[in-house]
Amino acid sequence: MRRKFHTLDVFTDTPFAGNPLAVVVDCDGLSAAAMQAIAREFNLSETVFVLDPADPMNTARLRIFTPTRELPFAGHPTIGAAVLIAQLRAPEMLGGAGLGIVIEEPIGVISCTARRPKGQATQASFVLPNLPEYLGEPHDAGAIAAALGLNPADIGFDEHRPTVWSAGNPFTFVPVASMEAIARACPDATLFPAAFDGTCPAAFLYTKEVVRDGSHVRARMFAPALGISEDPATGSAAAAFAGVAALFEQPEDGDHLLIIEQGFEMGRPSIIHLRIQIEGGALVGASVGGAAVMVSQGTIEA
Repeated sequence: MRRKFHTLDVFTDTPFAGNPLAVVVDCDGLSAAAMQAIAREFNLSETVFVLDPADPMNTARLRIFTPTRELPFAGHPTIGAAVLIAQLRAPEMLGGAGLGIVIEEPIGVISCTARRPKGQATQASFVLPNLPEYLGEPHDAGAIAAALGLNPADIGFDEHRPTVWSAGNPFTFVPVASMEAIARACPDATLFPAAFDGTCPAAFLYTKEVVRDGSHVRARMFAPALGISEDPATGSAAAAFAGVAALFEQPEDGDHLLIIEQGFEMGRPSIIHLRIQIEGGALVGASVGGAAVMVSQGTIEA
């Protein structure tokens, strides 16, 4: 049967930038195998399938697939789906304080807000369902450098060192000394399993050097084992990065906004807003947000 889909560019207010996302909205009767086949067909970093919620008090249930596997949670699909659902179901409520949307994902229930400031693209944000969990440190920084096509001297700055965190999906966070070095990164997928202990298939590189006024962090993300050679914008990594920022930067108590620029090396510039809340020197809350724009719509036979 024919099923409706939309594509959006997420973490951007400009079409053909940001991270592309496919959202299939007519998903009744679709099996997991069929969803995986559709995700392979779109061949984007993620494809989202919108279903009726298990709890009728919630807005929708999402299933999220990369070209090779299902994910329990992902950031740019959550943002993109929230924007699309708001635009399709209640566009008149996007002004002012915005529209609350409650989404069910395998990781749990996620509270989102969608809004459309006057003259701007529609934006959405979500509160992290779980605070980032520290999972340890990789054993061999030299192997990480080799797997990323970098030199050992390129890894680390200030007190930052490679660490593994998860806010639903695990990432190895690799501090890189300069924007020049992060631009040189050229991963060797054959070296990833050994370099990242075989347990964390995704590497999120970051540096304090930025190109855009107002940004705080520049990033790149590689996950060849997930079928993602490079991701233009990674919301679930930004969510887990809240733990990295709290650990190494030790911000004072209060609310802080970190703006992450990603995807510039790919020609897909993306801007991610990460808000963190610190109390008593500890991370107590965080949210991820950004804009999204509609690019196309159609039907797919499945």
